Amino acid sequence: MKSKIRELRKARKMSQEELALEVGTTRQTITSIEVEKYTASLLLAYKIAHYFELSIEEVFDFSEVDG
Repeated sequence: MKSKIRELRKARKMSQEELALEVGTTRQTITSIEVEKYTASLLLAYKIAHYFELSIEEVFDFSEVDG
């Protein structure tokens, strides 16, 4: 699933490690989400969106999700 995490993180001059610490996950998870190899859980997606003061839909692109 596509996301704007990399762009949001870069705008704040944050490393993947810094974001991971803020949302309670690992740098590897943030990397995997950014390169679309992993889809964040609902809880993690919420934490990331909340950190950036955005809605989940503003951070994650659901247009290609089946259902």
